[in-house]
Amino acid sequence: MRTRIPASGPGRSRSAATALGLGRLALPLAAVTLLSGCFDKPKIEDRWTRVDLVASNMVPNQAVAPGASVPITFSSTITYRKILTGFAVAELRASTTVSAQSVVCAPNAPRVAMANDIDRILAGSVTCGRATRAVTGWDHLVMPVDLSFTGNVPSGMDSTGNPPSLFLLCYMGSGDKVERQDGTDTLIVTPFPSAQYEILPIGMKLVISGPAAQR
Repeated sequence: MRTRIPASGPGRSRSAATALGLGRLALPLAAVTLLSGCFDKPKIEDRWTRVDLVASNMVPNQAVAPGASVPITFSSTITYRKILTGFAVAELRASTTVSAQSVVCAPNAPRVAMANDIDRILAGSVTCGRATRAVTGWDHLVMPVDLSFTGNVPSGMDSTGNPPSLFLLCYMGSGDKVERQDGTDTLIVTPFPSAQYEILPIGMKLVISGPAAQR
């Protein structure tokens, strides 16, 4: 007489029970994998407030004459990722300590690396002209900002006999109005540190070129 082994119960083979157990585990594991794929954290470029160049009468590595007064226009957008109040600044900066070769600064440069380098530029350079605008924004707001000013290109040399490095930047910061001795007001802008405020500024390098800039 043959003994029939039931589909379930003590007589079921160990391999069948193992296969069923693995099958039950497969569904939760697949669900976890799917959910982790759906909830990957967005890139910093999509999580931080971002300043983007829309248009300018300057282009990366454009040559400007030493000692020249250059009219500059800079149109940008600020894409906010949180509530932020301060000033948008378009500024020409010159540095004898931060070389253009040591930083990434271009509209198509990696944004996080450029933000870190713009922090370095701002800390190690002087202004050569700027324009500012008070701004306030909140998450997902895209704000157009158009700024124009006259940039005064340095005419001197650095300690090695080379012209200073020149940068056109657009960044954000806090501002305080200070009264001068003559009674007029001036705005002191303190740039927002990029990582602390989660901001991605933007900029480009310009080149001082001309007879007065030669060794």
